Amino acid sequence: MSPWRIRRPVSRARAIALGAVPIALTLGLWFGLTLGAAEERVLSPVILPSPGEVVGSFPTLWWERALSRSVITSFLRVLVGFAVGAVTALPLGIAMAAFGRARAAFQPLTTVMGYLPIPTLVPLTLSLFGTGELQKVMFLALAFFVYLLPLTVKAIDDVDTVFLQTAFTLGASTEQAVRKVLVAIAAPDIFQALRTGFGVGWGYILLAEMVAAETGLGNIIIISQRRGPREHIYLVLVVITALAFLTDRLWAWAGKALFPYREAR
Repeated sequence: MSPWRIRRPVSRARAIALGAVPIALTLGLWFGLTLGAAEERVLSPVILPSPGEVVGSFPTLWWERALSRSVITSFLRVLVGFAVGAVTALPLGIAMAAFGRARAAFQPLTTVMGYLPIPTLVPLTLSLFGTGELQKVMFLALAFFVYLLPLTVKAIDDVDTVFLQTAFTLGASTEQAVRKVLVAIAAPDIFQALRTGFGVGWGYILLAEMVAAETGLGNIIIISQRRGPREHIYLVLVVITALAFLTDRLWAWAGKALFPYREAR
């Protein structure tokens, strides 16, 4: 049987082994490019430090640059920005998908926002909210809003009309049809959109902390790029990846608890 048969399932053990190959090749290439004395390397340590140098710089990142405080600060910014964006996007998305007038009223605005590059929101929020903490939270909130709104609309749109027809036949009110049919059936997909959006927020945190951020993971990267050490840039990227992975696992656990029937399919 051909190993390249389309959509052929792969065992878990084989999937782990295959997934480890590109990681091993990447690490091997990194070792090779940074092997030897600084003047003998293919890439200067100013551009790419060796894996050993990156790991060895962790104590200074933790103690001298207060990594733990920056992790907490960035996490709270992502969390608050996500909460503001979700609280705004979910009701509007549900209304747009449920009611034609709401969709007609907000569709042009949401279409324009969908084409808006997220980095352009940085100068916009700086103009509106200054350079303080409010600007960072509002930038993240707008970024989450732009991401979550169309996914919420799609999740509600995907609910089969037959469920609505059945509800109305049984005497459901409009409010009941929206809450107990549309939202209830679309809830797993909305939850998945929230889970994915929260993970995307860790990519936005670097943009949020570009200007006038005294603490935060993005601030460490920017200062390390300007003043060094460069090793801290790579360490912070690993920390952000680890945080995104751990929070995604928490979302996955919550999803299994809330929607066990979806996981069983």
